[in-house]
Amino acid sequence: MDMSQQAAMTDGEVKKIDMEAGKITLKHGDIKHMDMPGMTMVFTARDKRLLVNVKPGDKVKFMVVNEGGKMVVTDIQPAR
Repeated sequence: MDMSQQAAMTDGEVKKIDMEAGKITLKHGDIKHMDMPGMTMVFTARDKRLLVNVKPGDKVKFMVVNEGGKMVVTDIQPAR
């Protein structure tokens, strides 16, 4: 990751949640700090409790980091 790009919250829409596996499918905009274009993909939640307050169809802002090649959501909040 290029550290000159400040990590920031990314806009997304929840498509699916798998609580048991701790995974969330998000349709997201560009993740600028990772130089990733907008797409729909599955992320792992760092903590399953992050997924408790969101449901499919919700508009959210989320933080994602790359941990050993795995895309991990570290924060997720309802979009305002």
